[in-house]
Amino acid sequence: MDPLLVTPTPLEPAPRLSAALGLEPDQIWLKRDDLAGIGGGGNKLRKLEVALAEARAAGADVLVTTGAAQSNHARLTAAVAARAGLDAVLVLAGEEPADRRGNLLLDDLLGARIVWAGDVADAGYAAGLGARADEVVAELRQAGRTPHLVPYGGTSPATAQGYVTAAEELEEQLPDLAHVVVAVGSGGTMAGLVRRLGPTKVLGVDTGALPDPRASVGDLLEQMGRGLEPAALRLDHDHVGEGYEAMVPTVREAVELVARTEGVLLDLTYVGRAAAGLVGAVRAGLIRPGARTVLMHTGGLPGLFGHPDLA
Repeated sequence: MDPLLVTPTPLEPAPRLSAALGLEPDQIWLKRDDLAGIGGGGNKLRKLEVALAEARAAGADVLVTTGAAQSNHARLTAAVAARAGLDAVLVLAGEEPADRRGNLLLDDLLGARIVWAGDVADAGYAAGLGARADEVVAELRQAGRTPHLVPYGGTSPATAQGYVTAAEELEEQLPDLAHVVVAVGSGGTMAGLVRRLGPTKVLGVDTGALPDPRASVGDLLEQMGRGLEPAALRLDHDHVGEGYEAMVPTVREAVELVARTEGVLLDLTYVGRAAAGLVGAVRAGLIRPGARTVLMHTGGLPGLFGHPDLA
């Protein structure tokens, strides 16, 4: 399997953030998957190592995947394709913008071709994109290419195993960890963590990417051999706001808090929501003084520069 990231990724203490939340100085830690590997780093590389191995086994010459306009997964798929000598086609929601910022600029630099899928809300976000991606795959095959379709968010039962490995790293780096807080997009990162750590230690923070994240994560876990009642999963739905791409006041507050206490920058869609979930859990007494807690920094900074509501 092609190594796309250097592991274990760093685990850094966040003493000023801990103090700002009224906790002990050694209580909050940042798992820096944003520092891992090619294409700007991020959690998707753990999944894409598996997806690339699948593509190579199938003799693929082009990777196809889907996402929002500012998709971190799409950007990293383009980077992985470039590293592997493959082409990349990214099927993105919406219409082509007048200018390309954030991840879109990087997609261009990495040589990806972008297919705009238009409004996919009526079909369900992931389902609508998937239908257009299937059309693109069929078109490529008709043209004599060998495409490999990487699923939405890079998530499948196989690729989610990458976050079982991440959980093993955490157990070695912080043996007495009590909580891991992570954003839930396509669900694979949370599923991998729960597969190893169990449902009581993992708090997933809904980003609005899935219509039913509890069912999606539960289904992934069942396919990974860790069946459990979806009701056992810890999920925070308080920071979705008006939807996946929306600016949410609690999220902006959390992003500013982490930046001004630790000098660490978060995006507003994923890690910012996870940070808001962390702040909310502390304020609600769900994370108490003394409980070692890890915030998964899954990357996504380029999307900050393309966020439509950021001023």
